[in-house]
Amino acid sequence: MSDAETPPTTEPTEPTEQQPTSKPDFEPVSVFGDDATMDLRPGADNCYKCSVCDTTCPVAEVDDDFPGPKFQGPEQWRLKRKDEGKIDDSIMSCSNCMRCDDACPSSVPLSQMHNTARGEYVDEQMDKLSVEYVRNRILANYRTSAWFASKVPRLANFAMNFGPARWLMEKTMGVTSEREFPAFATQTFREWWRDRGGADASRENAREARERRGEAVDSEKKVAYFHGCYSNYNTPEVAKALVRVYESFGYEIVAPEQRCSGTPMFANGMLADAERAAEVNVSSFADLVEEGYDAVASCTSCSMALKQEYPELFDIDGIEDVAENTFEALEYLRIQEDLESAIADASVEEQAFAYHAPCHARNQGLDRQAIELFRELDGVVVEDVGDSCSGISGTYGWKEEKYETSMQIGGDMFEHMHDAAGDVGMTECPTCAMQMEHGTGYEIKHPLQLLEEALC
Repeated sequence: MSDAETPPTTEPTEPTEQQPTSKPDFEPVSVFGDDATMDLRPGADNCYKCSVCDTTCPVAEVDDDFPGPKFQGPEQWRLKRKDEGKIDDSIMSCSNCMRCDDACPSSVPLSQMHNTARGEYVDEQMDKLSVEYVRNRILANYRTSAWFASKVPRLANFAMNFGPARWLMEKTMGVTSEREFPAFATQTFREWWRDRGGADASRENAREARERRGEAVDSEKKVAYFHGCYSNYNTPEVAKALVRVYESFGYEIVAPEQRCSGTPMFANGMLADAERAAEVNVSSFADLVEEGYDAVASCTSCSMALKQEYPELFDIDGIEDVAENTFEALEYLRIQEDLESAIADASVEEQAFAYHAPCHARNQGLDRQAIELFRELDGVVVEDVGDSCSGISGTYGWKEEKYETSMQIGGDMFEHMHDAAGDVGMTECPTCAMQMEHGTGYEIKHPLQLLEEALC
């Protein structure tokens, strides 16, 4: 017997509590420095490189230089851990549509990896004095500029869409001059809500509705509304529709203090800004959830942020409770009420809609809800215009260097809309609505507005 084959002559040491029998499979890795820990190793190990995510990525479909979500996620994560290299700057070409999350058969947390990588790239590699950084910071913090504009809405609407001003913004800041800026409302939703009587008026309206419906007047049907920035400053008619529809079913509504959901901040790598906003939102809504309220949002990107991105990225007290009790507005009513029966008994003026399901609705399994809900509504035809991304992806399509890419991505949607029977679009996402209007000239409605027309 050779030396190599000589059996051991000592007995193996018995394991003890202080002497583990095996090493851990992996060590936790910090992706945010010393501030927090987040171990993405299990998710990265789940990727077996099937490339399904790459085939569903709308950016990769039209941009041959974009390496796709597989590289941006697990492959880049492994490279970064291995050689401490830098984040590839192509991470800023990811539109944060999150379609890769929905496509992955192995549940790899791709968008979580993309968000952390973008945050690291912006924090450590982007020049804070560059035009791109300043532009992205302004776009990501839309709520701030919208607040100022709402104080002088008519002046803001004129100034923002004045031809020379748009040309100047493109040349100096890289904001495309091809798009018209959305109009600011002369009265914000929160101003309307306050003048209407706020939560007290909603409580009285809901009690009267419950009495009409034959329900117990004192039954607890109450929701906390996350209206988001756009419904507050630009399309308060959507927020008003939600209030009226929910009250007609007997729901008492509160509109607590809130900031931006953080979606445009995630997309631009401004994670510190997003966390500050999330802390306010979670604090406001966690207390209400504890009191028995459910949170509802009229924007699918807002509901996605609260349900998925907050608990993935931040460690804030109450964050899991808020995530578990947050719903998209139509989703919630379809769960709690017999909406189909209510729709079947209603009728509206004849209308035909071209419906686009936002990517963030698809990620929540809500891509067919408007089609299913309104197919029995007398006088209404709703056609699905396909599963393509709209291409605007929040702030993405507002950037001069991304504008053509966003329009190429949206090409299929525009074509299908033109082929649809109607010339009115429908979607739950405000920026998808911008793209639909921009690419077709159609008027765009939120499903809540049609529901209000049918039921109120």
